[in-house]
Amino acid sequence: MTGTTDTQPETGAEPAGKPAKISLRSGARLAVVQALYEMDISGKGVLDALAEFEAFWIGQEVDGIVHPPAETAFFRDLLRGTVEEQRAIDPKLDQALAQGWPLRRIEIVLRAILRAGAYELMFRRDVPAAAAISEYVDVAHSFYTADEPGLVNAVLDRLAREVRPGEVGAQKASGKPGSSKPLPGKSSVGKPSSGKPSAGKPPAGKA
Repeated sequence: MTGTTDTQPETGAEPAGKPAKISLRSGARLAVVQALYEMDISGKGVLDALAEFEAFWIGQEVDGIVHPPAETAFFRDLLRGTVEEQRAIDPKLDQALAQGWPLRRIEIVLRAILRAGAYELMFRRDVPAAAAISEYVDVAHSFYTADEPGLVNAVLDRLAREVRPGEVGAQKASGKPGSSKPLPGKSSVGKPSSGKPSAGKPPAGKA
């Protein structure tokens, strides 16, 4: 399980002029995680975060990093929904995490990834569970190189089994991705945060 220090993990980055080619929805998911991180450390509200990211981050170059474009409506729904439904989301994630490691002890970026993924599984039934899990594992890979992507896969898969049992059961029978694995052990986090959301190396989009 990831440690409790709320610091920004070290990430890769796309240099200016070389944005990664990912889907607009994948870009929206990455932006939502960055926005949730920014809101957590700065105390900004949803409206301020939406305005800032749409005007200055999504599809823009910031500090030499090119942020990928995103589907605006999807970005807005994910960010608003994740925040508005947090009281429903957090207990579910606590249940899916290993005993003794509540969500509040998880590092900020990883917590943002889990919350956004949980929102899609619980409230965006138009997105297949396997696709949502795979997308957020990719987001985790853009920030982490250790156990965290495996943790995201395991936690979201456990949640999907609860909130979409018929769908996940059918996927298992057909051999589709989303298999549950043991939760990883403790791992360290990266360098201290600069106070800004970091683009990371954008993950390859699938949905």
